[in-house]
Amino acid sequence: MAQQIRDVVEQYVKLVGSGPTEEIVNLYAPDAVVEDPIGTEPKRGHDAIREFYGVIANLDRETELRPETIRIAGNHAAFMFTLVTTFGNHRLTLSPIDVMEFDDEGRIVSMRAYWSQDDMLNETL
Repeated sequence: MAQQIRDVVEQYVKLVGSGPTEEIVNLYAPDAVVEDPIGTEPKRGHDAIREFYGVIANLDRETELRPETIRIAGNHAAFMFTLVTTFGNHRLTLSPIDVMEFDDEGRIVSMRAYWSQDDMLNETL
């Protein structure tokens, strides 16, 4: 199971960086919950998760997984990655810590992202 979880984490980061929204959504179980960032209203189910990731769909974006940060315990994983989005003459850089729980089929059943506005670097290009 650990390798399957690692594969999903890698695929998730890759898709957040360049993939279509629907492929990101397909990594989640139908009744999954996303809380990104921690403290915001949880997004429940594929429709809400699709809407959440749809916000970045048309942005120029890239991600980099920090593989040395991946920790897997049972059906849980925690990891850090960097997301850079560019729109107009602005570039936002964020390195959240994501914590995920997986079902027996390797689908994400919950994702909680640890970050705040203070962690976001906003640059004018």
